[in-house]
Amino acid sequence: MFTPDTLKGKHILITGGGGGLGSAFADRCAELGAHVLICGRTQQTLDEAAARIARHGNRVLTYAVDIRDYAAVGQMVAYMVQELGHIDCLVNNAGANFLSASEDLSPNAFKAIVDIVLTGTFNCTQQVGRHLIETGRPGSILNIVTTYTETGGAFVLPSACAKAGVYALTNSLAYEWAPYGIRVNSIAPGPFPTEGAWSRLMPDAAFTETYTKRLPMGRVGEKWEIANLAVFLLSDLAPYITGECVVIDGGERLQGAEFNYIAHMAPREDLRKIFQQMRKRG
Repeated sequence: MFTPDTLKGKHILITGGGGGLGSAFADRCAELGAHVLICGRTQQTLDEAAARIARHGNRVLTYAVDIRDYAAVGQMVAYMVQELGHIDCLVNNAGANFLSASEDLSPNAFKAIVDIVLTGTFNCTQQVGRHLIETGRPGSILNIVTTYTETGGAFVLPSACAKAGVYALTNSLAYEWAPYGIRVNSIAPGPFPTEGAWSRLMPDAAFTETYTKRLPMGRVGEKWEIANLAVFLLSDLAPYITGECVVIDGGERLQGAEFNYIAHMAPREDLRKIFQQMRKRG
């Protein structure tokens, strides 16, 4: 389906690009001809990812930034324009999540997730959107949401609220910015294990085994599968797709929200203790 020049000439900004799915997106985009800027909060992580992605021969820029800071995001966008001339696409991939009984959440914990996921997505989207509108360029924005944006999800209340906001942002801007030639879509991934993030959502190997067995396909997703979907939605192969949320979860959503099953894994008080221990581990 794809050729080495599928994304040739595209300049793509990817948040949370230093690892996990963000790094996989950046690697696949670079492989298919794009120049990319990956951003995140740790420069060393970004540099390590950039060294891997650069093997494809296209430019890979890095930028350490806290996407909760609107002005800092604006500086990043200005830097990318200075270095590459323009921006064509944005992938809002940066996120955060953890398991917690909702009665145990602190206001700061709730706010921390919403600020990164929802406010950070708005900051990046508006800054890139303004660039596209001011320069008269068409563009493609892709937001990473979840399969529980509409159903909600037990034990991940901040994430469910924030991702529902991102889903609404996607659909709102898809309509509002369509006259500018800006497409806005989202992907709702199911289980795609990544370094770090997965350990904050799976307490131990037994939970992971039980979780995997209940998946309709009996397996988790692989990074290349979601990276290919992202490429398609960003590329000129999908010029008439906007305001769409594509679920890629092997059918998991058909049996209920992603983390609801945990409610039946152990008594409530035991679950609360497990979640608290997981948060202490970081």
